[in-house]
Amino acid sequence: MKTVNYTELRDKLKSNLDMVCEDNETLIIYRPKGKSVVMMSLDEYNSQKETSYLLSSPKNAEHLLESIRQLENGETMKVSIEELKSFEK
Repeated sequence: MKTVNYTELRDKLKSNLDMVCEDNETLIIYRPKGKSVVMMSLDEYNSQKETSYLLSSPKNAEHLLESIRQLENGETMKVSIEELKSFEK
């Protein structure tokens, strides 16, 4: 995470925007006479919103954590696309 003041942001706007978007870097813009601001890419913002939504349901959060535990313990199996499609019927 990088911090810049308003003048630095303005002077190097393109390079700061590129850094945020291309490097997935979060940028804090410090404002001495106001509240600081966080700048992030739209992709990162959408990802955080989706994660927040998925974890907002306790049941869904529990299911996701259990899935992670199963993955970490090697309790997974490979399934082909065709096999997945057969479950839709």
